[in-house]
Amino acid sequence: MLTPERSIEIQNAIGADIIMQLDDVVRTTTVGPRVEEAMHRTTRWLDRCLKAHQNADTQNIFPIVQGGLNVALRSESAKQLMQREVPGFAIGGLSGGESKNDFWKMVHLTTDLLPEDKPRYLMGVGFAPDLVVCSALGVDMFDCVFPTRTARFGCALIHSGQLNLKQKIYAKDFQPIDEECECSTCKRYTRAYLHTIVTNETVSCHLLSVHNISYQLRLMKSIRKSIEQQCFPEFVRKFMANMYASKEYPQWIVDALLAVNIHLDLAAPIAEK
Repeated sequence: MLTPERSIEIQNAIGADIIMQLDDVVRTTTVGPRVEEAMHRTTRWLDRCLKAHQNADTQNIFPIVQGGLNVALRSESAKQLMQREVPGFAIGGLSGGESKNDFWKMVHLTTDLLPEDKPRYLMGVGFAPDLVVCSALGVDMFDCVFPTRTARFGCALIHSGQLNLKQKIYAKDFQPIDEECECSTCKRYTRAYLHTIVTNETVSCHLLSVHNISYQLRLMKSIRKSIEQQCFPEFVRKFMANMYASKEYPQWIVDALLAVNIHLDLAAPIAEK
């Protein structure tokens, strides 16, 4: 049985810089008393995790804000966790089947509540537009299996979305995945080569994973740089124009960015997705 104490014991042994409390997670779309039960249990388990933590000087334990899509419960969860002395906070229980409209509103609510002088980590989010939007909403850190999972299906991430290298159009395409990418895959292999092995050789998963993770790292570095140079809104507009060439931006993206005073150029009707 995995207890709060055992989970911390394992993470102390691993030695990660950031470790997580054990939390009680319910499906995002769950409603009713189970959501409140999980929220309060998460707080109780945090106290047990903090007590069991042996390496506070070298490992940072993050509590996880829960509460589902319930505004009152998520606010109460954040309030309870902020009463503990911790180095940063995680936002959990999202990106699990809820609508994008509900998703961004819960992220915005939570980042508004959590302190600005400590890192805020959004769990399980990795689509490029989501990273950009949630950075605008005040999130600092992310994690997701998406870059490596989509690599296993033969997809490479680029600034305009994804390349499905299984498609025959890449059979004689001797460009790298992305000419601006400095990863080892783009330096050594062409789209045509990757196309020939993508459904046959396991190594293709590794090669595309290298590129996709490199893409995510470059994206986050670009976000950080634009914030430091005080041109983040311009970066967001350029990113979205590349990702949605028709400028048919999903409504949730338009609304989320408007919430933090970033206006997109709506030259075309807004998409309903």
